[in-house]
Amino acid sequence: MSAALTPTWYDLLGVEQTASADEIRSAWRSSIADLDPTERRFATLNEAAAVLLDPDRRSAYDASISPASAEPVEATEPASPAEPVEAPDAPDERPRRAPYLVPGWVLAVVGVVALAAVALAGVLAPRESAAKVVQADAELSSGTKVTRIEDRAVAAQAAAKEAIVPALSYDYRKLDTDQARAESYMTDAYRTKYDRIFALIKKNAPGTQTVITAKVVDSGIVRVDADRVQVLLFVDRPTTNKASATPIPYQDQVTATMRRVGDAWLIDNLVTTPLAQ
Repeated sequence: MSAALTPTWYDLLGVEQTASADEIRSAWRSSIADLDPTERRFATLNEAAAVLLDPDRRSAYDASISPASAEPVEATEPASPAEPVEAPDAPDERPRRAPYLVPGWVLAVVGVVALAAVALAGVLAPRESAAKVVQADAELSSGTKVTRIEDRAVAAQAAAKEAIVPALSYDYRKLDTDQARAESYMTDAYRTKYDRIFALIKKNAPGTQTVITAKVVDSGIVRVDADRVQVLLFVDRPTTNKASATPIPYQDQVTATMRRVGDAWLIDNLVTTPLAQ
């Protein structure tokens, strides 16, 4: 372990400073397996993995925890992770960005945003985080076929990866089309909430000429219930607007609650945590 007097990201994950990326990834998965996404430790562990699995950020962090450098980050109060925040009904403003009305998870639509990208790759494995819930399920489908919990989780995960792209993307030139497409992936309850959020987008996006194209970097299963599955996704959301033709990089950690409605898995809730630079 690190010789630091206070816990480092390595200590938090229980690995040596010389650990490989695979060892760090495995330790991270094990650490969050039994945690609720709303817990502070869940966000802290994700931030540790984000730093240590990125070569450049890890190199800078290793330098920062050397004996001649600044004190390392404490595990209980990390410097960067933000608390998960459910997409609000009211406008959201962040101190490091120009003021805007649109909630954080649908990106800024006013002003120039100067925020560096957080590179994150290969953090999650699709099925492994759901391994503890894989067992025979007595529910019958199509008369005689037994549906396993694992199958349900994988189906919901695939649906979340597909749905999150239109849910977090829009183009000021075709907002009605984008809204209709996004809401086709949502339950009635969440669609009502999204309507209020998108009303703010329609008010601001044409003036700022904002275009957002979301992309899923990786995903994994958090929790599986009878008709709901929580899926954790890391999402890139590059943004262009009238003030910046060069895409401005954003990255979020998104927990999507997927609900089974008939044969489809639909978004029933979204909770996001912006990843620190």
